[in-house]
Amino acid sequence: MNQNFETQLKKYAALIVATGINVKPGDTVVIQIAVDQAPLARLLTSESYRLGAAEVIVDWQDTTITRHLISQSDLTRLSAGPDYLKAKIDYWIAHKAKRISVMSADPQAFAKVDSNRLNTYQKALGQINQRLRSITQNNDVSWTVVAAASPEWAQLVFPDLATTEAVRALWTEIFKTTRVDQPDPVAAWQAHDTKLHRKAAWLNQMQFDALHYQAPGTDLTIGLPKNHIWEGASSANAQGEAFMANMPTEEVFTAPDHRRIDGTVHATKPLSYAGQMLTDLSFTFRNGQVTAATAKTGQEILDQLLQTDAGAKSLGEVALVPDPSPISQSGITFYNTLFDENASNHLALGAAYPFSIQNGTKMNPLELQAAGLNQSLIHVDFMVGSAHMNIDGITKTGKTMPIFKNGDWA
Repeated sequence: MNQNFETQLKKYAALIVATGINVKPGDTVVIQIAVDQAPLARLLTSESYRLGAAEVIVDWQDTTITRHLISQSDLTRLSAGPDYLKAKIDYWIAHKAKRISVMSADPQAFAKVDSNRLNTYQKALGQINQRLRSITQNNDVSWTVVAAASPEWAQLVFPDLATTEAVRALWTEIFKTTRVDQPDPVAAWQAHDTKLHRKAAWLNQMQFDALHYQAPGTDLTIGLPKNHIWEGASSANAQGEAFMANMPTEEVFTAPDHRRIDGTVHATKPLSYAGQMLTDLSFTFRNGQVTAATAKTGQEILDQLLQTDAGAKSLGEVALVPDPSPISQSGITFYNTLFDENASNHLALGAAYPFSIQNGTKMNPLELQAAGLNQSLIHVDFMVGSAHMNIDGITKTGKTMPIFKNGDWA
């Protein structure tokens, strides 16, 4: 990597810390990052302290070690959440830690792992992270998900390039889609934030009763809860501090009414889930529940995912992303949900975000469920958008209004 790369990486770290989680003096910052991304971890740490962080905790990750854990550890240990992991999360929560999650792992890291052991591990991890996930989904604390290029991931995205060139190409796309390549990335994000908030404001004003999706392989109607809230780009934590949950982001999103989902939908991009690749996904819904689900590859993983709990067979998010978005127009399939979901309209199996409904952050799980917001241990996005998708908003009186035509805002 050359000197220009080092300059870009420093700008990227500064953007993540300032715009991503908005570090303030006295903050605790947690960085979840792979061991081979140590240069970025050091820059994020330095920048966090520069802005006044009281402490920075680096939570190192290594997919090779995790693969050994899943494949070879004692099954009773694998299925139980260790107390030290729970204690770690309790500490983060007690200190209102602002969290940076850096995605860089090989999307197929666990492709050869026994699916039953992988499912056991995912369930145990879900239980451990349940409280943290609840606080995150409630926006009680600031959090952001970003990416870093790794050789394995880069080679999957750019299979015709040598490894070094593939990594360089992936970093270029990461910098481009997060606006790091622009003279003032922070100002560029402020302008982008304003644009997405305008779209969300219009949808909030309309308060459609349902959305009707139509595209090849898709004819799906999704009800929306009363007093639902669309959001786009930045959010605010419990202290009123702005943060950017995903970088990049091109979506405006809300929660569906989990009881009113009917029809069929076909995914338009592969899904990387739990270190395995699921392709050619199709779902049929009736009265809010998946009644049939198929995958060309990854059927066993898909079946296990849908059996996680009662809420895994319904939806927790609907998100609108125009096909002309920069990530979509790049023509690149990233095999990474952070990027692919921002190239395409998408839906999410599992839990809804409480802030997607008026006063939702003050409701308990039963109240949220009664209001139409799905509850689950999982939240798994899958991509359904294309240049051929039309979406109509249906009003409470049954009138229809085009929202998307041929993959773009109508």
